[in-house]
Amino acid sequence: MTTAGQLRHKVTIQKLGDGESEWGEPIKDQWVDVCSPWADIRQPSGLSAIKADAQVSIVRTSIRIRFRNDVKPGMRVVHGERIYNVKAGPLAVDGKRVFIDLVCEEVM
Repeated sequence: MTTAGQLRHKVTIQKLGDGESEWGEPIKDQWVDVCSPWADIRQPSGLSAIKADAQVSIVRTSIRIRFRNDVKPGMRVVHGERIYNVKAGPLAVDGKRVFIDLVCEEVM
């Protein structure tokens, strides 16, 4: 059971969309903030592979936040300098609409 005290990481959830520059000019396909909830970040597993002659590490991560219905796969979660791509979810915890888990990957 998750408690509010376990949600100790402030994150920003972003979606790919249209925005504008500091001068008001439209910019296509940029990451736009959706919300900034508190989260519990868990890293249960990691995977290391070689892609195109470069070492790549993929860290699978579960991020738990309070229930929201506007978070979908294809979005990303930003925590400090770390970026997690939302791969699946949201999955309601215990079938209730209190917390959701986001299945994410961090590629390093």
